[in-house]
Amino acid sequence: MTFEEMLASAQHSAVHLEMRDAYVPDDPSFIAWQGGPSYDRTQRERDWHQLIGGARARGVVVRRARIVSEPVTDYIRFEHSVTDSMNIKAGELVRWLPRRRASDLLLPGNDLWVFDDHLIRFGFFAGDGRYLGEELVRDPSVIKQCLTAFEAVWHRAIDHAEYRLV
Repeated sequence: MTFEEMLASAQHSAVHLEMRDAYVPDDPSFIAWQGGPSYDRTQRERDWHQLIGGARARGVVVRRARIVSEPVTDYIRFEHSVTDSMNIKAGELVRWLPRRRASDLLLPGNDLWVFDDHLIRFGFFAGDGRYLGEELVRDPSVIKQCLTAFEAVWHRAIDHAEYRLV
């Protein structure tokens, strides 16, 4: 099942929990942001806006929470710099939680998307941020645990408009 199909299956919510300080080191957008060869993100953003916009039009609330170490890494600086144009403009709600404020939360071992209360997509990454694959889980008890963790993060996290990088 593709990500697009998973999002299309959502009827009321899609939540994304990100807990890494670096992702996809060979991302052309990130490389350009660092001063490498230029890269036009226009089509990438347009595709994301269309995907999220379709979900939002169906009434799906899309929330993204990012747990970050401070001071933040260059990759998190990059993510923060493109969040308005990529995520917020698409219709996502985005919050940031400094890792030091998450010490007493019970969190899953991997990043995840939860679609409604019926499907989790765990994402697996190498230590350097390279994407390794995913696992789909439909176990209601695992879904409940992950949604509880996400809500705890969301409750403490700072709205993107108010979060200042350290």
